[in-house]
Amino acid sequence: MVDIQRTFTVEAPVDKVRAYLRDFANAEQWDPGTKKCTQVGSGPVVLGTEWDNTSKIAGIKTHLRYKLTRDDTDRVTLEGVNKTAISVDDISIHPQGPAKTSVSYHAHVEFKGVAKLSDPVFTLVFKRLADETQKQMTETLSAL
Repeated sequence: MVDIQRTFTVEAPVDKVRAYLRDFANAEQWDPGTKKCTQVGSGPVVLGTEWDNTSKIAGIKTHLRYKLTRDDTDRVTLEGVNKTAISVDDISIHPQGPAKTSVSYHAHVEFKGVAKLSDPVFTLVFKRLADETQKQMTETLSAL
């Protein structure tokens, strides 16, 4: 199991940050592991909206189907699944003034079956990726 959390402040108002992060198609810009992320179907993003996500981490390409499972004013949760893993991205957002937002990004990945054997290796990989994600997410959100 991989369990990583980062908390940081961005130079953007909370409403813009929330609107941007709840549309997981935007992960292509803020998540260095995401190579492609497209909404399943059309229409506005609402609780239950799904995305097909293709990521490449440590040279391994994987596809997950993500779903918006929590859509509160201060918290967005997206859960992705495939045959080898369950991935939960839990993002809390809080205003730090009119043009600043505190973001707490919690990534939890639980591997299934024989993929569980890779837990120690992927924990190290995801720690490095979390640092890159924090940097890229901070830059992307501050440019909103």
